[in-house]
This record gives sequence, C-alpha cells and structure tokens, in this order.
Amino acid sequence: MSATPSVWGAATIAEIVPRTARVTSFILAPETPFAFRAGQHVDVRLTAPDGYQARRSYSIASAPEAPDTIELAIERLENGEVSQFFHEVAAIGDAIELRGPIGGHFVWSVDDGGPLLLIGAGSGAAPLMAMIRHRTARGSLEPTLLILASRTWDDALFRDELIALHDRRDGFDLVLATSRDRPRRPGDHGRRIDAAMAAEALGRLPRPPAHVFVCGSNAFVETATDALLADGVAASIIRTERYGG
Repeated sequence: MSATPSVWGAATIAEIVPRTARVTSFILAPETPFAFRAGQHVDVRLTAPDGYQARRSYSIASAPEAPDTIELAIERLENGEVSQFFHEVAAIGDAIELRGPIGGHFVWSVDDGGPLLLIGAGSGAAPLMAMIRHRTARGSLEPTLLILASRTWDDALFRDELIALHDRRDGFDLVLATSRDRPRRPGDHGRRIDAAMAAEALGRLPRPPAHVFVCGSNAFVETATDALLADGVAASIIRTERYGG
C-alpha cells in the first residue's frame, strides 16, 4: 500500500550505519510500509517541544524490494537543522515523521530497460544506489555504468558495496572520480568530471544509453550535463535531480 505525499506517518529508526566522515545512513521502519520506485524520495519532519517544525527531503537509497524499511543517507550540513539532529541527537528506537514516496520523474525500473548511465556526487549517490540495488535484487543484467564523484577515496558513498557489485561482472561498471585524491583502481580518475571523462564512460557501455540520471549539487549537475551534451547525448534522455549548494 502506497502512502500519499499529503499524509504524514510515523517511522522508527531501526539502524544507524556510518558511511563516510560526513554521511550516515539511517534505516527507518515505517509504521505502515509503503511501496516505492527506485529514485523516489520522502519528506522528513521534526517537531520541537515548542511546536517549531523543520522539514527536509531525502532520497531513498534502499531497493524497492525491501519495503519494510527505507534507507536515508544523510549528510551532515553545518547549518542544517534536520541533518544536525540526525547526526547529533537521533538514536535507534526514536520515532520520526515522514511522508512519501514522492517523485515520478527521477525513477527507474528494470522494466524500463537500458543501458543505464548514472552520474552522482556526494549524497546525490543515494537515489542512484536505489536503482543499482533494485537492478541487483531483480537479477537484471542490463548494462549499467555509475560515475561516482567525490573529493577523496574515503568520501565515496557506498564505495565498498559498489566495488563488490562491480567485481561480480554482471554488466554493472563503476568509475570513481576523486577530485582531491589519486585514482586507486584501473579506469578511475583523479579529477573532476569533464567531457573527456563522459566520453570515455559512454565508450564503456556496449551501446548508447537509453536512460541517463545525474544527481548532485547544482554546479555538479550543470557540469555533468554539459559534458554529456557535448558528447552528443540527447537532452531528452537525461534526467537530473539537484541538491542545493
């Protein structure tokens, strides 16, 4: 049963998993589990004792095949009311208000086919991870390439899981681009994404992508999209999601 975006419901923090120095995953168990699509997000609402409320939207990083829980990968932001609560106050067993799932543009299912090109930076990897996990859960062999940008090797969100999936050699390919660190694996890059990197990535797919998803900060999305357009990727197949900044 799907929750509608207008209805707030309760969820309990079931698990807390540190991911990087700045990002922690919070596994939430909704009081009423809901179906969702890979790429969708939820709204989270916090209410203070004096009635003050703060809201934030977070993409779901977990696969739709496990609807009893959802994973939110939350980055600690210096001026973020909600992110600071999660990183400094939240504990297992706490009740959280959320509503969703929300969004129908930035979504993908194995039934949509491929090849699939995913490009993400920072916590923008979360909805892309949901797509990759969905692909794995369904046993899909659809060619899929993820370019994951981060400052350093240790900042690459879900790095170890993604490398393990890459090593399965089932059609999923991973490229890490670290702007402040040397590349650690063959095929990785030690620079920011550019047209040359996008062109090389496109060449690693067996045929042109049918769907492209780009997620990250405004500046990152603009740079990545411009690089793809410069390499001849049609704007009509590129879907973007921006996390301010």
